[in-house]
Amino acid sequence: MRFAVVDVGNTSTAVGLWRDGRVSHVSHCDGGFDEASQAVESLMRRCGARPLDALAYVSVVPEDDASWRAFAKKRALPLRQVTCRCFPPAGRAGKFPRLDYPKPETIGADRLADAAGAVARYGAPVLVMDFGTALTAAVVTRDMKWRGGVIAPGFPLMRDYLFERTAKLPRMELGSGRVPKIGRSTEEAMRFGALVGYRGMVREIASTLCRNFSEDFRLVATGGFARWVLAGLDMPFIIDRTLTLYGAGLVCAENF
Repeated sequence: MRFAVVDVGNTSTAVGLWRDGRVSHVSHCDGGFDEASQAVESLMRRCGARPLDALAYVSVVPEDDASWRAFAKKRALPLRQVTCRCFPPAGRAGKFPRLDYPKPETIGADRLADAAGAVARYGAPVLVMDFGTALTAAVVTRDMKWRGGVIAPGFPLMRDYLFERTAKLPRMELGSGRVPKIGRSTEEAMRFGALVGYRGMVREIASTLCRNFSEDFRLVATGGFARWVLAGLDMPFIIDRTLTLYGAGLVCAENF
């Protein structure tokens, strides 16, 4: 089976080709629906005479949903959206984690796709942290139950808040650069505070969850800022940049 996989986030949209469990031709689009839909059109042309089977869709931006539904309908492309209804409730077996959660309809689709992909690739127990606009964590215990997670400010939110709420601090560039030994300029001081402080938050979240559940979690990270944040952190994270798209394709294939 071949799907276009689309992950609509608050900062950017990721698009890729999911084919028999593999993700390729990934692009990250900052220009919203227009740019991302063009990327899907490019995938469709790449597939040539054999059409795509569906569009696997993950979104945390509800106002974009109608545009993507119309896009898929116009091209006779079935749209399969990742929701809690794709997952078994607590007590029922399945390929994906069972949702042991009071209101599963409130779980973000990206977190569901991350959990499905992580369990398939790395098994359970697993702790997935997604480094995007927000920092999210999803916990799947050894008994294959999705127990809940964590939502914390991501790097873009921290950067923008500093810039908007102070008179003199500049808007710091994100995603590159090393931690200085000490800040000897405003930019270096901000970079030190952001990276060192953020790594401390990541370490504390992960270690606390491991203690709370008494599980030896496999630690998996995804999202645009994962590699930058985790560089040099003394924790055994596996960085999986295509995890959300991979999980979305799996959910689509199972519910096709």
